[in-house]
Amino acid sequence: MPLVRIDAVNADNERLQALGRAVLEAFTETIGTPPNDRFQILTSHQGANSTLLYGNYPQVPRDEGLVVIAITMRSGRTAAQKKALYRRTAEYAQEYAGTDPRNVLITVTENESIDWSFGYGLAQYAF
Repeated sequence: MPLVRIDAVNADNERLQALGRAVLEAFTETIGTPPNDRFQILTSHQGANSTLLYGNYPQVPRDEGLVVIAITMRSGRTAAQKKALYRRTAEYAQEYAGTDPRNVLITVTENESIDWSFGYGLAQYAF
């Protein structure tokens, strides 16, 4: 169950939706999450007034096509699964949204089952 925040510079709703689809399909393919397990926050930052700042660390030349994908998910995925997720997300972002793979920045934060409540004020994963 990932929670995904996608921030993009100058993205219209169509591009944001395409990026969300890219991440969802990459997760389904590489991690095995169900296709209806979609919790995403999609935000566009507009040009010079943008609050999304970026540089070229580590020698990755980014531009206004930048997409920052912040993923929060339960721990337990292997390094190989994460690498596959990063690769497929960049590939799908290019295919669905026209985003150059060099502009896809992904970060993962892991937590434990007790750290989730899906509603009703309950810890559904707490055993």
